Amino acid sequence: MNDGVAIAAAIRVGARASRRVTFDAESIRRFATLSGDHNPLHHDQRAAAAGPFGTLIASGPHVVALMMGLDATFLSQRDLALGLGFEFRFVKAIPAGTTLSLEWTVSGIEHKESLAGDIVSVEGHAIDDAGTVYVTATGRNLVRDQVSGIRDRKVSPIAASTDT
Repeated sequence: MNDGVAIAAAIRVGARASRRVTFDAESIRRFATLSGDHNPLHHDQRAAAAGPFGTLIASGPHVVALMMGLDATFLSQRDLALGLGFEFRFVKAIPAGTTLSLEWTVSGIEHKESLAGDIVSVEGHAIDDAGTVYVTATGRNLVRDQVSGIRDRKVSPIAASTDT
């Protein structure tokens, strides 16, 4: 699996993060096994060949995990970041051997005093070089600068819940 990650320099509306990933048969099987997904479309080449896609396909959680990992890496480069919620739409199955660009773009930033940080909204997709979209997504994240995020832990119920 290609693991190159490109991170934007600052969090601002329009900032982008991208990552290229190849969903080869081995990584599809490995992720499905680790996540407890025993659907033959992710494991058995013969069963998958006879199925609707003609080959092994990546599981939904596989691409979601990679996209959420990219979001977390992107937003936590200089700040504390917590995902608040995401929605994914699976547009097209991802066949084994497909290389996709996973991308997020910051679509909005709203300061939230009660959480001592900013709500950063993102829009994303998984797309191939021909422009075919396989997955679309939206998400919301709480982002705080590291100094005030640590100092103000008691302000936010989210931060307080991570205190043990």
